[in-house]
Amino acid sequence: MTEKAAMAAERNQYVFKVASDATKPEIKKAVEALFGKKVGSVQVLNMKGKTKRTANGVGLRKGYRKAYVTLAAGETLEDFSGAE
Repeated sequence: MTEKAAMAAERNQYVFKVASDATKPEIKKAVEALFGKKVGSVQVLNMKGKTKRTANGVGLRKGYRKAYVTLAAGETLEDFSGAE
């Protein structure tokens, strides 16, 4: 869990690494099913892969998608250790 994700958790917002083709409604439904908590909103962002030098020249790391899930008022995730 990153510092940024830990600070977001204090604001009742949790960060998940999700499939690159996952949509906001799918993420919301999955979090509600897994944790049994009401989700208020979902924001997603696509992280670009980093360019890295290799012995064969330049390579590109794979990118991924992050979801910031805000729970409804009064809901929290206990003992959340993060999924990043």
